[in-house]
Amino acid sequence: MKRYIHKGTARGTITAPPSKSYAHRLILASALSGEKCTVSHVELSEDIKATLECVKALGHSFTIKDGNVTFKPQSATSNGSGTVVMPCNESGTTLRFMIPVALALGGSFRFTGTPRLISRGISIYEDLFRQQGITCIRNLDSIEISGRLRPSRFSIDASISSQFISGLLFALPLVEGESSLRLEGRIESRMYIDMTLSILSISGIHCNTLADGSIIIPGNQTYKATDARVEGDWSNAAFFSALNLMGGSVTVEGLKEDSLQGDRLCMEYFNALRTGTPHIDISNQIDLGPILFAMAAYLNGAVITGIRRLRIKESDRVGDMLEELSRFGAEFTVDENCVVIRNSPLHKPSVTLKGHNDHRIAMALSILLTAFGGEIEGTEAVNKSFPSFFDVLKGTGIEITDYV
Repeated sequence: MKRYIHKGTARGTITAPPSKSYAHRLILASALSGEKCTVSHVELSEDIKATLECVKALGHSFTIKDGNVTFKPQSATSNGSGTVVMPCNESGTTLRFMIPVALALGGSFRFTGTPRLISRGISIYEDLFRQQGITCIRNLDSIEISGRLRPSRFSIDASISSQFISGLLFALPLVEGESSLRLEGRIESRMYIDMTLSILSISGIHCNTLADGSIIIPGNQTYKATDARVEGDWSNAAFFSALNLMGGSVTVEGLKEDSLQGDRLCMEYFNALRTGTPHIDISNQIDLGPILFAMAAYLNGAVITGIRRLRIKESDRVGDMLEELSRFGAEFTVDENCVVIRNSPLHKPSVTLKGHNDHRIAMALSILLTAFGGEIEGTEAVNKSFPSFFDVLKGTGIEITDYV
């Protein structure tokens, strides 16, 4: 879908959308309790729908009404007989959380998804599970896995993605004995691990973090039902806070200042961009990459490091984002883990921008277009995490023309 974003100055007050990261975790923990409970303030983005479909495939029942997901009680999780299909669509979080959880229950599973999702890989799990006799076959649009997860002492590379660690943290309390996770290398996105541990704690699951960073997970634990509300999302709120860097006056409500979300640092980074040409390390706030690239190009430039993992997201967020920014006249140099965006004058793009099937690229470019006007295609990508994005943007006074 194409949209023309008209040049304008955004004003008003908005409410931050629900945190997708918290919603994934609360939905999974609530389902695993097997008891009646409600997760409220949920936005049904495509990623959250994928997690809901996967817990349904494992036999959990729920109703959805007015942003509330209410789980029905059940005596035990049942994955039925034969191969259980787990539809992950494009959600990397769903895939990486649900694989070990499914294997903790045992059985045969086919995790389906887009070729891009499957190509991003689960090599960490493949290496760990091979030692346990778990079979894993990767196809173009699916991964077939069968076996049962057993307690063990796991060593895991923490520099690739915290999602693998969180997935194991959800699963290992369900197995029959004690396990441990030793986190090797530089731990990136540590706050997402802390978020998982926090939600496990309120769900009655006990884990012990040792002085060396290893995590001990006792087995045979039971998830406790807890009604919970999803807090506001700093990642997606950042797009609207960025409007204030371009002359806007937008207040974002519904955010926790002391949130465990690493992306709450967006305001600190925006202030640095406003006042100079900062060096910013986003290795722990990787989802802020696209909007920080855009605002650095608009303002005073920046040196942004810790970008390596941006290349293996829904798109190559480094190459694709810089390609689109070049259409505004942005100048930059880039290597494997660093981009230098120079202070150079921008202009209205003379061609239609591309969203690259990536929600964060589509949103970042749309925000930047409010300063110049211009057309962008592939805007339906926002449905992955923030379906109401363009409605909210219109609510700040920005005129948007939609094309089918």
